[in-house]
Amino acid sequence: MTTVSKINALLPAIAAELTIKPASNDWRAFVHQVDTHGAHLRALFFALYGQRVDFEKQYVELLTLAARSWLERSPELKALDAERDTNPRWFQSERMVGGIAYVDLFANNLDGLRKRLPYFKELGLTYLHLMPLFKAPEGNSDGGYAVSSYRQVDPRLGDIDNLRELIGELREAGISVCLDFIFNHTSDEHEWARRALAGDRDHADFYYFMPRTKADLYDPYLREIFPDQHPGAFTPMEHWTGRPSDLWVWTTFNSFQLDLRYDNPAVFIAMAGEMLSIANLGVDVLRMDAVAFIWKQLGTACENLPEAHTLIQAFNAVARIAAPSLLFKSEAIVHPDDVAKYIRPDECQLSYNPLLMALLWNSLATREVNLLSEAIRSRSQIHADCARVNYVRCHDDIGWTFSDEDAARFGINGFDHRRFLNSFYTGRFAGGFAKGLPFQENAKTGDGRISGMCASLAGLEQALEINDALLIEHAIRRILLVHGIAMSYGGIPLLYLNDEIGQLNDYGYLNDPARAGDSRWTHRPARDWAAAERRHEPGSVQGRIFSGLMHMLAMRKQEPAFATRVEALDSSNPHVLAFAHYHASGPLLVLANFSEQPQTVPADTLHSQSMSWPARDLITGQHVSPSEGLALSPYQLAWLRT
Repeated sequence: MTTVSKINALLPAIAAELTIKPASNDWRAFVHQVDTHGAHLRALFFALYGQRVDFEKQYVELLTLAARSWLERSPELKALDAERDTNPRWFQSERMVGGIAYVDLFANNLDGLRKRLPYFKELGLTYLHLMPLFKAPEGNSDGGYAVSSYRQVDPRLGDIDNLRELIGELREAGISVCLDFIFNHTSDEHEWARRALAGDRDHADFYYFMPRTKADLYDPYLREIFPDQHPGAFTPMEHWTGRPSDLWVWTTFNSFQLDLRYDNPAVFIAMAGEMLSIANLGVDVLRMDAVAFIWKQLGTACENLPEAHTLIQAFNAVARIAAPSLLFKSEAIVHPDDVAKYIRPDECQLSYNPLLMALLWNSLATREVNLLSEAIRSRSQIHADCARVNYVRCHDDIGWTFSDEDAARFGINGFDHRRFLNSFYTGRFAGGFAKGLPFQENAKTGDGRISGMCASLAGLEQALEINDALLIEHAIRRILLVHGIAMSYGGIPLLYLNDEIGQLNDYGYLNDPARAGDSRWTHRPARDWAAAERRHEPGSVQGRIFSGLMHMLAMRKQEPAFATRVEALDSSNPHVLAFAHYHASGPLLVLANFSEQPQTVPADTLHSQSMSWPARDLITGQHVSPSEGLALSPYQLAWLRT
């Protein structure tokens, strides 16, 4: 009997258990999806749990869960599944524009966010990532990344019905929704964790409880992620009980975030249920949080292990059966080679592009584009059915994730260069323009990251403080430049909302005990709607930034070449980034000056491109005929199209 036959033999009993008629359209659709993806899911599930004597029982439970979820999926979402099946690369369109925001900080609650729908339309958004909004502990919850319930919204924001209705309204407006799937850990207030900490043996197996002697075997190989708040990767049991105990609990990030134990199939099935519950709200994309950490193995760093990929692929296969249009977006702030391994049609169809973010800021600091150009040349290509999500800033810190091997090609010592960048962006470097804050500096390793709003890191805060018109001009140009690169790179450009009006660092977090120890809150400000009202004033800072970004986005949406692959070029100038998109209608050449000094791209370099001259700059509208080279003003970005 084939694998497919074995699986199909299970379906009648599942249909009977769920009291669904086998001849119904819903059940026939489910059987078709199982025929298509069930064998792949079984193979993945077997790779993870096939050594267990209860494997068959666990697999039937998983398949039953998928069937129940599919039957509960609304007709509207099933219609969307069918539509996306005919256009599987819908997210690669040049018309895709993303935004990301915290609900409470941007609009107080879900009802307030609904009232801001006209603003999202003004921005031209087609994709909106709402930061963690599920129930979480009061006080420090790692910005909502410690989830206490995947089925309840934070009551300060509304309830699950409010969320479902909002997602429906956004869909009607042409805006797809992304939510976080925080599946490496739960908060210590989650029902599973409460039961585990109270001694329930079944739920204790959902997490990693171990004596200190065993934890000591793991610890030498593990990175400290948040050394300021939480040294090491384990928390003593007495932290919760107040009583001496030899037991410790694996908590990679914070002591209130307990890592889930995925070598237990009951954990996978339970989390698959939470995932499908979120999908059935109408969510289009799940940001797969902390993918690098989800599988543990003694004697390793417990990051980027092969089983982590198998696990995500298994979640993906479940989604293909029970929520076929759902996409995954990987969040892996690790070595670029490891980031790329998560980007696959059967794993994560979308991926954050942390390397681009880090190297944009690197190029602004150094005024050189060598590392960025090399990354585009050697690290930009991914599977044709996948896409990058390109961003300048997000809710998290900036980690310098470039490859030391790439740096060495240019005679750069990676460790020393990261220390320079940390110095530059925290204002310790003489003559620098940035006003950022250090995040999780580790004295033992020299590691450190950066917090700060885009405008403050780009020099606007400093320039406004000293009221220097030239420095203000340079800062605005830097903001537009880096966003313009994210827009023209291909994939989905993602705006961290508030950056489009040049909002600055918020230092008020220092007055909040729950946030004072986490400098990332400086770039998680409440929305300044009064400042946003100035976005249509032509001479204002807000107006110049907003109008510049909106103009580029409008040009992007009219140019199908931006939906094609990006290819690096040599500009023959160390300060000028060059890359191209090659479309059936002709090439599109992107040039970017990362210096505050005028720069020139030689004529022979431009004429080496298969373009007809003169070309039109989509940003300025001017025609360019580079008979003597192309002059770029400070921080100028050019999109040249024949």
